[in-house]
This record gives sequence, structure tokens and C-alpha cells, in this order.
Amino acid sequence: MRDYQWLHEYCLNRFGSAQALEAFLPQPRTSAQLRGISDDRYLSTLALRVFRAGLKHSLVDAKWPVFEQVFFGFDPEKVVLMGAEHLERLMQDERIIRHLGKLKSVPRNAQMILDVTKEKGSFGAFIADWPVTDIIGLWKYLAKHGNQLGGLSAPRFLRMVGKDTFIPTDDMAAALIAQKVIDKQPTSQRDLALVQQAFNQWHAESGRPLCQLSVMLAHTVNH
Repeated sequence: MRDYQWLHEYCLNRFGSAQALEAFLPQPRTSAQLRGISDDRYLSTLALRVFRAGLKHSLVDAKWPVFEQVFFGFDPEKVVLMGAEHLERLMQDERIIRHLGKLKSVPRNAQMILDVTKEKGSFGAFIADWPVTDIIGLWKYLAKHGNQLGGLSAPRFLRMVGKDTFIPTDDMAAALIAQKVIDKQPTSQRDLALVQQAFNQWHAESGRPLCQLSVMLAHTVNH
């Protein structure tokens, strides 16, 4: 595995200047900003991620104001009370995406948020306090305790809310394989741990957030 300096120099050459590179890279939210996001906004974003999976994002986003209405502004206390009959009625609403499995995930994820809030004070505090040096542990927690949050859904949700994370896209995985960090798409806990270890090293060397390192790595793959 090469050190961060190689990655930085490669990306400087690819983007043409330090200014162009920095302008392109994402910025994670601060701990205070993550804490400031209300539980209903976290639930809305969780649901948005679930509904976006496998669908054109613009299609889902265009319908989202109606989702906000039918799910009571994604207030977890209200959403968690939505039973099977309520969800069956939503299946008749042509204004939304009528996918029963995804509709059922919303009250289930509302329950997860309420459980976390009861213990941590708010879901935002839970997200903010989770160490990025074990971000794969947070993915695992969300996949286990949430609903329809397996695969890339947990890291994509975290990127959406601004929590620092890498995302093992095909390009990023190809870059890690080229750097001999892993030898295949990282799906096992062992391979994900190796990826986390590599990111922790580059983070320590550079001081850059994981999301920036992730994007930089993906751009080392030739197309």
C-alpha cells in the first residue's frame, strides 16, 4: 500500500491544481452540526436513502414533499405508531412510491431512532460521537438495528447527513485492490476491517477526512 503522498500527487496531476482539487472534495459536517440535526430530519434522510435504492434519485426526490406529508413530517413518535392498515392505505396513494417493503421500513427505522434517543439523548448525538476510526462499526449497527440499511445504504445515508465516511463504490474498491489493500470487493468483515485500517493510516498521515480520501482514491481509477 502506497502512502498518502502518492495519492495527493496523483490527484493534483489529475485535477490540475490544488485549488481545483479542494473545490471538488466534499466537506463533512462538524460534530456540533450533526448534533444540531433533529431526529425527524435523520428519519427523513434514512427513508429517502431507502427509497432511492435502485431507483432514479430525481424521481424519488420529486415525490419527497408528499412523503413528508403522509409520514407526519417524519416525526419518529408519530411514525412509529403507523400500523399495517395505515401502510396498506399508503399502498393505494398514487402520489408516492408504492413499495410495501420500503414503506414498512419507515416505522421500523423510527423505532431504531427512538431507541437510540432514549439512550443517547438524540440520534444526532449518537451519530456525532461515533468514532470515524471505526466507521464500519456504525454501518454494521445501522444494518443490524435498522431496516433495509444493508449494502451501501448505511454509508450512503451517513454521507447524505454529513457524517464522515468512506463509501466502497466499485471505483474505490478497484483503487484499493490496485493498492493491494484487498483483493476483491470488500463485503466481509475482514476485508472491511482492512479498508478501515488503510483509511485510518491515510487519515493519520494527511489529516484529511475519510470522505475526501474516498473520493480521491476513486479518481485514481482510469476510465
